[in-house]
Amino acid sequence: MNTDITERQQEIINASLEIIAESGIQSLTIKNLAKKIGFAESALYRHYENKIQILLAILDFFKKNTEQFFTNQLDSNENALLKIENLFQNHFKKFSTSPSLVSVIFSEEIFRNEAELTGKVIEIMEKNIASLKIIIETGQSRGEIRADIEASHLSVMIMGSLRMFVKQWHMANYNFNLTEKGSEFINSIKILIKN
Repeated sequence: MNTDITERQQEIINASLEIIAESGIQSLTIKNLAKKIGFAESALYRHYENKIQILLAILDFFKKNTEQFFTNQLDSNENALLKIENLFQNHFKKFSTSPSLVSVIFSEEIFRNEAELTGKVIEIMEKNIASLKIIIETGQSRGEIRADIEASHLSVMIMGSLRMFVKQWHMANYNFNLTEKGSEFINSIKILIKN
């Protein structure tokens, strides 16, 4: 999220995530949001022009978090497999503490007609895949990760599997421990990609 976000904007974002968690992304309306926070709809418009601006702020919040996850791993001197494990674990922890983020991040079908939202999701995905590709290339050059598959292909496969795994958890109404089952899943990914 932007560092210049106000306390009130943060409150609106938090309430938006609560509404999404309770009733789904379709229930996020200015009317429902105003009711949840307890002030007039017109007051919301002073902070965000519309629902799209709120969703963009949520995506920015996620983007900032994931960029930090990747930066920490890119700057680390650890084995590439451990870096990938750490990335997965950080994502699983973030989603476990804020499950409503999954509803927003993985809502491509809702975003399809909203160019700004689609653009923001694409920007996040491309940045994450590019960062992961760097980690994989480094791991390949050190002999830690198999080099018989292109780093760009491995990065898409890894991010795609992360996405599918989290989506399964979301669709199962969060009925399993994402971080525990995630550890098992990460181990399988590591077996597939290690040299």
